[in-house]
Order: sequence, then structure tokens, then C-alpha cells
Amino acid sequence: MTKADFISKVAQQSGLTKKDATLATDAFVSTVIELLTKGDSISFIGFGTFSTAKRAARTARVPSTGKTIQVPATKVAKFKVGKNLKEAVASGKLAKKKK
Repeated sequence: MTKADFISKVAQQSGLTKKDATLATDAFVSTVIELLTKGDSISFIGFGTFSTAKRAARTARVPSTGKTIQVPATKVAKFKVGKNLKEAVASGKLAKKKK
């Protein structure tokens, strides 16, 4: 699914125009990026948690040449799946919406 397909689906399910769904999607993505860049985490109960982690420096081997290289330490984005999303994907059924 592309971003355009996703926006169309959001617009259809929410009753928003495609323009408004695009604005909402872009705002969501930029907010997640902004917060993760600051080192914050974002939790959506039942869906999952976006966070960051430090990856230590390490030595790696290039498979094609066998040469070893040093990979520097870095900060990476992580996503931990929530219970409802995990169960929905495993069962192949949509999670029930709470009212």
C-alpha cells in the first residue's frame, strides 16, 4: 500500500476529504519524527509504542569481500507492537472498535 492508497483509505473511513486526510497523515508523521528526534516515546494503548534506542558501535563483515569494517554507534527508531494489533494480525480479523 502506498501513502496515497493509505490516505484514500483514511479519508473513506473517517469521512474526511482526501486533502484533510493528507494533512492529518502528514501531521501525524511529522509529529512522530519530531518527538523521536527529541528522544521522547509515543504510546498508543493496544496499537504500539514508538521509541528510540542506542545501537552500540560494532565490527561487521562485508559478505562479498570478507573485509571487516567499523560501524559507528547510532540512535535508531523502534516500534513495539501492542496487544490488540498483535492479536488482530495473528488472527487475521479486525480488532473491535470500543465505543
